[in-house]
Amino acid sequence: MDKIINPFITTGYAGAAYFCDREQETADITRMLVNGNNVALISPRRYGKTNLIRHCFAQPEIAEKYYTFVIDIYSTKSVADLVHRLGLSIIETLKPLGRKAWEKFITVLSSVRSGISYDISGNPSWMMSIGDITTPATTLEEIFYYLEHADKPCIVAIDEFQQITHYGDERIEATLRTHVQQCTNTHFIFSGSQRHLMGQMFTSPARPFYQSVSIYNLPLLPEDKYVEFCVRLFEEYGKHLSQDVPHTLYERFGGVTYYMQRVMNELFSRTLTDGICTAENIEEAIHYIILTSASTYEDLMYQLPEKQSLVLRAIAKEGKAQNLTSGKFIKRHGLLSASSVKSAVPALLDKGLITSDKGVYQVYDKFLELWLQL
Repeated sequence: MDKIINPFITTGYAGAAYFCDREQETADITRMLVNGNNVALISPRRYGKTNLIRHCFAQPEIAEKYYTFVIDIYSTKSVADLVHRLGLSIIETLKPLGRKAWEKFITVLSSVRSGISYDISGNPSWMMSIGDITTPATTLEEIFYYLEHADKPCIVAIDEFQQITHYGDERIEATLRTHVQQCTNTHFIFSGSQRHLMGQMFTSPARPFYQSVSIYNLPLLPEDKYVEFCVRLFEEYGKHLSQDVPHTLYERFGGVTYYMQRVMNELFSRTLTDGICTAENIEEAIHYIILTSASTYEDLMYQLPEKQSLVLRAIAKEGKAQNLTSGKFIKRHGLLSASSVKSAVPALLDKGLITSDKGVYQVYDKFLELWLQL
């Protein structure tokens, strides 16, 4: 594999050389999976859950013995949408592995076989839309039948699993639990970022998935490991990095991997060979990142109702906001009333624009927060 131009990866998994630490987490999750456990992996978004999953899947004890599938259902809205995403991901993962790998999957999909086409080389493509899946329960059953009868054991990671609670289908949790419970050839990682929803799904005795998984809460990367990682990559590429740069970024972004990586990517691109990157370069890099996203943020704010826009700006100004309906908060930010705040907050939470943890509200996208603070 050719050397990557910029080693600070912001999208996807590029291999162990560009993956920071998580040695204990990788060992733990890999061990649980190969020993027959299903895992609920929980942390806020952008902590690096998906790349950790892919890193576990790259470990020899998994890579050499299992079919592995990663399905992101964050944007799905229904059971049919979920089934569509599952089928598409499985066929796209199996296709490069050759006819023997994908043929059995195609064979069992009798309910949607007309939606699969073949290119000139005979390779399949998932051409159907969500609307073509007329009997999602049947297609879901066929997919699980394949997983149970595949010629190798399988591991399926379903990312943002809490999304199924928004489908408006009270049966979906029980249906999936029944399918999962019957699997002996396949094990699952249920990855989620909304701690309260994931907690309810897996720890409430009234819910179908109660006591069906090993729960694993993903912590932040240790600061010293991330500093060491950044310095090492700069040196490997003939550049130099002052240790206070990743230290400053870690403090500024609360250790959240994505934001640190995005700024490090920008700083690396601005540093000449044999040059040195210092803390003095940080503000310019962050300003550039925010500037390039400004039009997107402007469109977002334009589309928000005025009450929601005002509350979002107020939360951004606070950084960590509490007591949103208090007179002090409303007066400090020139908001309309306590009732307008009370109606805006659930809408902002539902849109994923803010997060809430024990009464503390923050803007989810830290670059958006910085732009709103300008």
